[in-house]
Amino acid sequence: MSDTARPQPLRIRAKICGLTRKQDVEAAVRAGADALGLVFYPPSPRSVSPQEAAKLLHAVSPFVTTVGLFVDPEPAWVKEVLSQVPLDLLQFHGDEDEALCAGFGRPYIKALRMKPDLDPLEEARRWPSAQGFLLDAYQPGVPGGTGERFDWQRFPQDDPRAWILAGGLNPDNLAEAVKIARPYGVDVSGGVEASRGIKCASKMTQFMEVVALGHQ
Repeated sequence: MSDTARPQPLRIRAKICGLTRKQDVEAAVRAGADALGLVFYPPSPRSVSPQEAAKLLHAVSPFVTTVGLFVDPEPAWVKEVLSQVPLDLLQFHGDEDEALCAGFGRPYIKALRMKPDLDPLEEARRWPSAQGFLLDAYQPGVPGGTGERFDWQRFPQDDPRAWILAGGLNPDNLAEAVKIARPYGVDVSGGVEASRGIKCASKMTQFMEVVALGHQ
């Protein structure tokens, strides 16, 4: 790990996750999302099949990163998804080790759930090949998408890697979160929804407007 502190990014990146409908993908792109997340975890109400995901990707414009989210998957499941869905980036949200995460010929980010005693800098050492780390709220038995937040003061400040803030973000609290955490990027799902798995176009626009203000 480098001893160089992470500089404040000139532009905060934003990912909208848990998209399930073509119109929501189109609205997220119009709003200015840098990345779009598709969930390949069947227990989730936001999960999509590879066939559904392939259709959704037709609505993605150039220069928008597509991310596939997995939770403790069997390698065969990830390979099946990748054979049908041309994802740019993988996101692992369970207890996967580095060998699994790095085994699919795609860059990946690793989600870390912020248990009360977890040191994210120390935990991140387990995945040296990760392109970044997403910090999410911890709730026992739930891998993500809880709508809960953690203490943003715990967000790493003196590390050069890409750290992404998630967990309970919405258009109303995003400005405060960015001010405290100073993240490389932010990730939102439930905070821009009309109902589980159904995004709200106006909330996505509001969220991205706040992201834009954070660049000024």
